[in-house]
Amino acid sequence: MDFIPNTDSDRREMLEDIGVDSLEELFSDIPDDLKVEKDLVDGKGETELELKESVKAIADRNKKPGDRLSLIGAGLYDHFIPSIVSHVTGRSEFYSAYTPYQAEISQGTLTWMFEFQTEISELTGMDIANSSMYDGGSAAAEAVLMAQEYLGRDKIIVSETLNPRYRDVIETYLPLEEKQVIELGTRDGRIDRIQLDEILSSEDSISGLVVQSPNYLGIVEDLSGLKEALDDSFLIVSSNPISLGLLEPPGNFGADIVVGEGQPLGNPMNFGGPLLGLFATRKDYLRYLPGRVSGKTLDREGSEGYVMALQTREQHIKRERATSNICTNQALNALAATVYLASLGPSGLKSLAKINWDKAHYLADELTDLPGIELARNQPFFNEFAIEVPGDSCDIWEKMKENEVDLLHPDNLKGAGWEDILLVAVTEKVKKDELDHFVASMRSEVE
Repeated sequence: MDFIPNTDSDRREMLEDIGVDSLEELFSDIPDDLKVEKDLVDGKGETELELKESVKAIADRNKKPGDRLSLIGAGLYDHFIPSIVSHVTGRSEFYSAYTPYQAEISQGTLTWMFEFQTEISELTGMDIANSSMYDGGSAAAEAVLMAQEYLGRDKIIVSETLNPRYRDVIETYLPLEEKQVIELGTRDGRIDRIQLDEILSSEDSISGLVVQSPNYLGIVEDLSGLKEALDDSFLIVSSNPISLGLLEPPGNFGADIVVGEGQPLGNPMNFGGPLLGLFATRKDYLRYLPGRVSGKTLDREGSEGYVMALQTREQHIKRERATSNICTNQALNALAATVYLASLGPSGLKSLAKINWDKAHYLADELTDLPGIELARNQPFFNEFAIEVPGDSCDIWEKMKENEVDLLHPDNLKGAGWEDILLVAVTEKVKKDELDHFVASMRSEVE
């Protein structure tokens, strides 16, 4: 049992053992101006009822989707979550389950993991999927590492319209001094095929290309011919999983790895986390796959059972042979995605994707009828699109905020080189009268 000091003499004894005279001396490295020079508790305390009311008052200061019109997007989306999702994820056998080290007592967890892998494989058009990564950014970075390891090459081409957060994670994973990332520019919002050909003909040791579709501006990339141009270099595609209910899966275009952010699949936005990384690939690369894989088998009596078929991480095998340093997955988030996709089914996901597509295009048509507003890039888009606005985009953002409409702050786009652009995301939860309210608010600013 751990020793927990609960008397003054215990504390004094521990302080003496580490060579300090007081708690103040123990924390002397903290600057005085950062210390709170008052009691945090007034001494009389609160009843449970009073405490809950106090905490609720603090929580209510946060504005959440539903209180205001949220059109933010940029990687996280406010989709409707069926009640069945929380009903299943809230069950104690799932909610508190740990890593399924013992298959004989973890059949429930191993079963849904297998179902999750199956759903993601079918959704992406790939042979196999692992049972999840941390988030879309880490999945993209792990895909880069996998391509480099398999091919023994160090350079990776990254589209400038990949989510900037994903690009940051990739660059963090890779050695900074070796400059392994080659940025690929765009033409009218899509990857620049001419520049890509030039890079492939002039650079050696290319392990692959990372492209996002729909990309950061919401534009659907044309993936045809990319794998042929890359030859044996990896085509790594990051996709919004909801869009795959409507768009042809990347696997049909020859993608070697498909990754993505699984938050739209039954997970709330939660202030940006926890999230869920999707990772699918071809069976030829199974031994290089990061994360873990649940497999179906038969026991000696012929009954079906599930086991951990692959878990090539340093906790289980020699560190130098591990394919990833990620030590777990986002199990509860992946379970939510599993139940979400099962509850919708193929036809339901297709209908959902179509609603998102239709609402976004309705809003885009209404906005571009306003003077001075036009699509930033005239390309097919899914549920998200960028508009060019007259005047300062930050000023318009502030005005929309005053009208209780939340958009991605333009600084997130200026940093990527797009000036005076607003990014707008629409999901099935946004009602027509809310879209019309946004259009009316924009009209008052531009006319």
